[in-house]
Amino acid sequence: MNRFPRLLTMAALITVTACTAESTPVTLHQVDQHLAAQALQAQAVQSQALESPDGRTAGAPVKAAAARARTASKKPKLGIADITPMGEKSEKVGVGFPIIVTFDRDVRQRAAAEAVLRVEADKPVEGAWRWVSARKVVYRTKTYWKPNQKVLFKALLNEIPGNEAAKNVSRRFAVGPANISLVDTRKHVMKVYRNGKLAKKIAISAGRGGFVRNGVDVYLTTSGVHLTMGKKAVETMTSSWMGVTDPKDPRYYKEQIPWAVRISDSGEYVHQSFGDYQYLGRSNQSHGCVRATPAGARWFYGIAQRGDVVKIVGTKRKLDWRNGWSYWQLNWTQWKQGSALRTPQT
Repeated sequence: MNRFPRLLTMAALITVTACTAESTPVTLHQVDQHLAAQALQAQAVQSQALESPDGRTAGAPVKAAAARARTASKKPKLGIADITPMGEKSEKVGVGFPIIVTFDRDVRQRAAAEAVLRVEADKPVEGAWRWVSARKVVYRTKTYWKPNQKVLFKALLNEIPGNEAAKNVSRRFAVGPANISLVDTRKHVMKVYRNGKLAKKIAISAGRGGFVRNGVDVYLTTSGVHLTMGKKAVETMTSSWMGVTDPKDPRYYKEQIPWAVRISDSGEYVHQSFGDYQYLGRSNQSHGCVRATPAGARWFYGIAQRGDVVKIVGTKRKLDWRNGWSYWQLNWTQWKQGSALRTPQT
């Protein structure tokens, strides 16, 4: 069974829920930053082209060669530190997946950097970039990607003025089946659609509410369009998120939770219920996660791809678009406002 790597979470963002894992999942595939460009040897060029055959000084060719040597010897001003998700040989992604590009330093000329980023899909849909930090930009489509296709990302970094020594990078993504789930916390059911057809109904129990922290009821599941971010066959979940680490404290817990699929950075998962099966399909009793039946959770884990859509409805706690990969919480007009170019790609 394939397992996704752990994911990098955003620091100091959203108040966590009680389903927070013991250790923050962290892995993003690192892009090769070794630049193979070698400087031209200006001295050698000059010695070879110092004079023309008739004895006259070839000043212009020498100066041009020296200029090329100086350009080649310069270090690139901007490179890419990370691209998420991984490529087609490592995983398939869901129809909601974002392309997350992290540069190796703060980007001062965002428009110039954004202009050299290309996205080419076998089945094109309109998309746009949005800057989410000084060095991170995210590509999202207007509507979900078409399933079962390839998407090519290219960063033509050497086309940025003054960055000619940079190495261009690319990555091809494989989009799998369209897995779109609807979790109704009022009816206590999760419906999973695959390529437009209902594949399974799963009895669930969502967050019960009742624990307010910093003005937020962290025991409520967040309503909104989530994306799956990773999964683990067994995830360790503890009470440390609320400062409870003493096993003698009645609020303390440390549980090994099977079939955990992460859907936010605030600690929300779809996972197998740790007992309390009598509440599944009947009432909300979790600490914020979506608990499912053992068979349902295992099945969902098996089909889950990073970037699958999990839409949750029925609670008063709204999902923040900056929480994990919740970029679909912004409408298309709002999303485009974060672009330095304001020009969608197709």
